[in-house]
Amino acid sequence: MSRRAVVFGAAGQLGLELVRELQRRRFAVMAWDRSKVDITDPAAVQNVLANYDAEVVFNAAAYNQVDVAEKEPQAAFLVNALAVRNLALACRQVDAQLVHFSTDYVFDGSARHPYVEEDLPHPLGAYAVSKLAGELYAQAYLDRALVVRTSGVFGPGGVANGRGNFVELMLRLAASHSPIRVVEDHVASPTFAPLLAARTIDLVDRGLSGLFHIGGGAPTSWFQFARLIFETAGLDPVLLATNEREYRTPARRPKYSALSNGKMERAGLTPMPPLREALVTYFAERVVTATTRK
Repeated sequence: MSRRAVVFGAAGQLGLELVRELQRRRFAVMAWDRSKVDITDPAAVQNVLANYDAEVVFNAAAYNQVDVAEKEPQAAFLVNALAVRNLALACRQVDAQLVHFSTDYVFDGSARHPYVEEDLPHPLGAYAVSKLAGELYAQAYLDRALVVRTSGVFGPGGVANGRGNFVELMLRLAASHSPIRVVEDHVASPTFAPLLAARTIDLVDRGLSGLFHIGGGAPTSWFQFARLIFETAGLDPVLLATNEREYRTPARRPKYSALSNGKMERAGLTPMPPLREALVTYFAERVVTATTRK
């Protein structure tokens, strides 16, 4: 009998890859996006899970408008925190494992080493607060919740769903033939969505729970990431380094939020490949995605 999984946020970059990878591993998958199920509605969530008898529930849905959240913190908290409580309560009712995705933004960036799971969070803004609250709700209501923190997700779904990602933003800016300015003093762990999905399901397959970091590997500044994107794409736009002081945003962001994958690797999972390798795969799949859409 096939294992049964539910994916919320199935239309996003990560959700699309979770569905694809679960199906590849012979899960029976029920996939929902926000147009079909509103996870901020407790009754809707309970009905879906009660009627499907899932073994594992993946929550890839999120409010991720970091700057807008400063103007509407309630909207961010509703989706990123209270909706996770809805999912946790519903999972408890049907004895399903909840897999919830969080963010490197729960940290303040004061560390100068890749963050490990034992490092204390210190969110800097409304979005980050809401994501940390979601983690706490998942862990408060469930004994075997799996919370995965990640960073700077990019995947072929950013082409397919029109919502984009940092790679697509850089390509659009390059097409404008104007100088491109990217911050060099903010460092993260850009993460390829198909690999994030696969490693997360590896954790589930091993029966693991708790808190894990799954980032893209070596710490990388956004300026370095942009340069690598253009090199991989064979483009040579005018790329200029800027910094936080010159490029102010409504929300504060951690200047250093790279994640350590040490715990994941000690659990027996394959290390993440170099970012350049992930980008080569991204561009290959991007061509397939664009061709399929025609």
